[in-house]
Amino acid sequence: MEISETGKWAAYLADEAGKPYFSGLCQAVEEAYAASTVYPPREEVFSALQLTPPEAVRVVILGQDPYHEPGQAHGLSFSVKLGTRMPKSLQNIYKELEADLGCRPGDGCLIPWAEEGVLLLNAALTVEAHRAGSHRNLGWEQFTDGIITATNRLNQPIAFLLWGSWAQKKQSLIQTDAPRLILTAPHPSPLSAYRGFFGSRPFSKINGFLEANGEPAIRWG
Repeated sequence: MEISETGKWAAYLADEAGKPYFSGLCQAVEEAYAASTVYPPREEVFSALQLTPPEAVRVVILGQDPYHEPGQAHGLSFSVKLGTRMPKSLQNIYKELEADLGCRPGDGCLIPWAEEGVLLLNAALTVEAHRAGSHRNLGWEQFTDGIITATNRLNQPIAFLLWGSWAQKKQSLIQTDAPRLILTAPHPSPLSAYRGFFGSRPFSKINGFLEANGEPAIRWG
């Protein structure tokens, strides 16, 4: 695993890649792929960074782990591959999108969002099959915190969606004079969506923020 695989992000993450933990993370990830079934596919680990380069970022949506069942994860938080049944959290995201803006994508693949400037970043970028959270001790969180910090240094207006208590702990990393919108709500999981995720209207709020700062709205669906 090389920092060059992150595309244009490599220049922004060079300091992070030079820290002692990073070589250990790279070795652990490669050993995991060699020894077991790991998701997403090896070539899609950095899909979020490759699809949404630094200059394109307008929104950040933070997730935790990649999906850990076959055919789901492809490197974007909350997204699944075309033709894959949508997880319930994503179904709830779409329900809120429809209630908020009256649109609903036809499938669970969020590549169009990534291409619109939505950085779909998980805290851990890999996971062992059928074992949620299995790679949280490899060093991924330190690396993805570095990505959040690098994103925060960008000059363009950026909205951050922090769903759930874990994501909201990252708010301390978002401190800058550049235009920022931080939206918090319960996680869209069926266990918590009815505690305030539904009715939070994040998509219209983000578009209003972007337009107020001279940026075009996100085409959500």
